[in-house]
Parts: sequence; C-alpha cells; structure tokens
Amino acid sequence: MNILIADDHANVRRGLREILADAFSGTHFSEASDGDEVLTELLKAQQDILLLDINMPGRSGMEVLKDVMHIYPQLFVIMVSVQPENQYALRCLRAGATAYVNKNSASDELAPAIKKILDSGTKSAWNLNGNLSKN
Repeated sequence: MNILIADDHANVRRGLREILADAFSGTHFSEASDGDEVLTELLKAQQDILLLDINMPGRSGMEVLKDVMHIYPQLFVIMVSVQPENQYALRCLRAGATAYVNKNSASDELAPAIKKILDSGTKSAWNLNGNLSKN
C-alpha cells in the first residue's frame, strides 16, 4: 500500500507515519509539506491513500482537495485537522474527501479509519462512527 502524508509540520508527518507503520507493515510512505508537493508526489507514484491537512501554507488543503478530486477522483483522501469535526467534516466530505480525522484523535482513529476504507473499497464518505455521509 502507498500512503502520501501531506502536512506542513514535519513532526506531524512523522507521527502519522509511525501510527500507520505500526498498523500496516510493508506500507510505502511519501510526504509533502504543501499543495504543490502533493501534486508532484501524486505524479511520481500511484498512491492508495492521501492524508491531507486542511491548513497548509500557500493553497489550503481544501483547495488542493478540489484539484486532487478532479485529477484522481478514485483516490481515497482522508482530511486531517486540529479543527473540530463539526466545523469542517461535512464540508470536506462534500468536496470529495473519503473521511475526516481530527489530529488529536489520530493515534486511536486513523488506522481503523483506513482499515474501514480499504474493507469497503468505496468512495462513499463517512466519519469514523459511520454516521456522516455526503449523500
């Protein structure tokens, strides 16, 4: 599996990588610190999942999400943010994200979210409790 982690903070990228490396052995990770790097990394290699921070320098994660969904509509995108779910989750899901994970709960919820996405194999949007849909 290939996972691209996009966040402007190296420590956050490292932490997310550690969380996922424990849960998904053999996974290849790529990293990006801004929207331009996200698009560059997506061109370099096929990714299965993109973890995309909402707040990044330059173009926001929401702007990058729109481009990514236009170019790679089948890519599973998990938006990550410190912002409360009630402020951004539905907006992200409507823009094409597959899921929304708060960074504060990522250590507990990110790996199960990815497992659920992979098991379902669909782009239908949901939150971690399975009760928030863009449809």
